[in-house]
Amino acid sequence: MKKYQQNLGKWGEETAVNHLISNGYVILDQNVRTGYGEIDIVASDEEVVVFVEVKTRRSILFGPPEVSINQRKKEKLIESSQSYMQEHPELGNNWRIDVIAIRQQGSEKVDITHFDNAIIT
Repeated sequence: MKKYQQNLGKWGEETAVNHLISNGYVILDQNVRTGYGEIDIVASDEEVVVFVEVKTRRSILFGPPEVSINQRKKEKLIESSQSYMQEHPELGNNWRIDVIAIRQQGSEKVDITHFDNAIIT
């Protein structure tokens, strides 16, 4: 089951990257590990650094993908983002955390919901 989840997660991140690029974002980094956790995608939206958490599901049996982000995960995302910004002062100090929720419905239909500034610091 773990391999299946890894493949689903990788597919979701690739789908999110394509979504971001098609919407004018520039991808700066992916799968960044910090002392606080992992950042799925680091992108640029004009002058704003965007940290993106990607959640992917094949069904909504346990709710939509975005509901799996609990308070502890939010805290880790904030800490990881702050750590990344400290390590990259050249990026300035304008940043936000977005969430991209992806649901694959059948073999061809994909539902992507992009929540801008989803986690407030």
